[in-house]
Amino acid sequence: MEKTIRLTVAQAIVRFLDQQYVLMDQEETKFVEGFFTIFGHGIAVGLGEALDTNPGSLRVMQGRNEQGMCHAAIAFAKQSNRKRIIACASSVGPGAANMVTACATATVNNIPLLVFPADTFASRQPDPVLQQLEVSGSLAVSTNDAFKPVCKYWDRITRPEQVMTALISAMRVLTDPAETGACCIALPQDVEGEAYDYPAYFFRKRVHRITRPAAVEEELEDLAEILSRAEKPLIIVGGGVKYSQAGEAVESFCEEFKIPFGETQAGKSACRSSHPYCLGGIGVTGTLASNVIAKDADVVLAIGSRLSDFTTGSKRLFGREDVRFLTINNCRFHAYKMDAVKAVGDAKATLEALAEKLRGRGYISAYRGEIEAAKEAWDAELKRLGEITYTGESFEPLIHARDPRTIPEFVELTKGRITQTAALAVLNRLVEPDATVITAGGSLPSCMQRMWRTDKRGGYHAEYGYSCMGYEVAATLGVKFAEPDCEVYCVAGDSSFQMMHSEIMTIMQERKKVNILIFDNCGFGCINNLEMNNGIGSLATEFRYTDGRKPAGDLIYVDYAKIGEGYGLKTYTCTTAEELEAALLDAKRESIACLFDLKVLPKTMTDGYESWWNVGIAQVSEKDSVRKACEDVMQGRREARAY
Repeated sequence: MEKTIRLTVAQAIVRFLDQQYVLMDQEETKFVEGFFTIFGHGIAVGLGEALDTNPGSLRVMQGRNEQGMCHAAIAFAKQSNRKRIIACASSVGPGAANMVTACATATVNNIPLLVFPADTFASRQPDPVLQQLEVSGSLAVSTNDAFKPVCKYWDRITRPEQVMTALISAMRVLTDPAETGACCIALPQDVEGEAYDYPAYFFRKRVHRITRPAAVEEELEDLAEILSRAEKPLIIVGGGVKYSQAGEAVESFCEEFKIPFGETQAGKSACRSSHPYCLGGIGVTGTLASNVIAKDADVVLAIGSRLSDFTTGSKRLFGREDVRFLTINNCRFHAYKMDAVKAVGDAKATLEALAEKLRGRGYISAYRGEIEAAKEAWDAELKRLGEITYTGESFEPLIHARDPRTIPEFVELTKGRITQTAALAVLNRLVEPDATVITAGGSLPSCMQRMWRTDKRGGYHAEYGYSCMGYEVAATLGVKFAEPDCEVYCVAGDSSFQMMHSEIMTIMQERKKVNILIFDNCGFGCINNLEMNNGIGSLATEFRYTDGRKPAGDLIYVDYAKIGEGYGLKTYTCTTAEELEAALLDAKRESIACLFDLKVLPKTMTDGYESWWNVGIAQVSEKDSVRKACEDVMQGRREARAY
């Protein structure tokens, strides 16, 4: 008779996850590190019992906010090159709903995230249970149906035996480089604790092989034929290069065929910033070097990129009418972007195969000093940005401040005199070569994609696929879990910090030494710029007291250092570049987490550099400034590619 093991559904989940491994390039890695959880009534006595009684080798970590703990899990998986995950579990209702944003973040960025939200009773006997969302049109609907559009796999376990195929299906998606993203398995509270005689073979060690399929011969020939006729080609390095660990292959390819490359937010640090063909970030938040070269490129090869509007400048960046687009992507959906000639396969394997074909054709690009000139001009601009200092009444910010009172008022209130670009220059100069820096929404990813330089592969960790503010602090914990021996620096705006910093408590609980830098400019600086650059006044984007109708009074002072002190962090308040430098040097000697409260002048972030972004501008307005901005947007739309 076939051997069985009698377990609850929750116990079966824990035992199964503890036996999952991935194998890539002959290196085997245990796939599931443990669970992040906030125990509510929906899982405390079901999954909680399983993790308390026999967790195997799985760790149990205590989150503070369900979205925050999922962000930490996303960052852990991302920094582990998608070879390791931390599962996340929540209670029913609001706890579950808090994870929806994180699931969208994971899916957009193609990062594996496994969530187990508790659900209402499958029997419906006690309905409506505490925290149950009742939908009068269908008793089968619960809060967890909200996960469906933001997950790559969704399931609800209504019978104990269903968990077997559900878990195997989730593993299929989580370990597939082309289709990975969030996976949701909803657990009704009663089913969670139900027992079943599971076959013993379900709990055997499973090794999921991550392979490197090269594109088929015909697709490789298509790319080689077009690229071999290119005079001024350009490569876009996307996140797929990082996860394929194809950075060295890209560098060798570019050196051999004399092709420059620009980086997306996800692709940055897949290759070394110091590489002679690296132009830095590309697109709306790109460097002058990348964007100037892009305008004259006749062939653009995007490797492992979703080709978002920020990468393509809303499809206006590439100026030549005859420009051809090529893609290498393991996901056929993304490979079809920009009407491209595609090669579907692993970035590293496909690029190496393409190199063989170009080598056979004796191909070399026709660049004659343009790459070097573009890099030299950008190096000079970087130097200028890092040296911008506040000069009092004569100070001219990088971005025009329509309200002349803003900067003097900020200086008087906060004593802050450091510019954002100078602060980043100090940080980039002083961080350790093997450190990892983290950022997400706001103006900081724009500045950092342009200004940050690192030769550490994976040393730049940005969440900009979903531009999810509030990601940064939680992600710092996830990155530190993935790289316990490296220094980790989180760079967050004050508005993003206010949105979510709950996992600071988990950082302290886990005794992790991390560095959290808060760039305080009293508001949502980049959106304030967006408003003003499009003719709108400063509306609800600066942190000002209300005048009864809108936030239009004095700026509000916040002491972020005191918040850090309350959690037990070592804190620093920095108003000048010199104070920041001293604080960073002192923090290197600390063994506990450090928080830096940087009072950074508004309007001192980078902007422009030959880029354009399509925004939903008002086509009718009483304001001349809005009508003028609308004309500029319409002109950009006329110049952009239609699809």
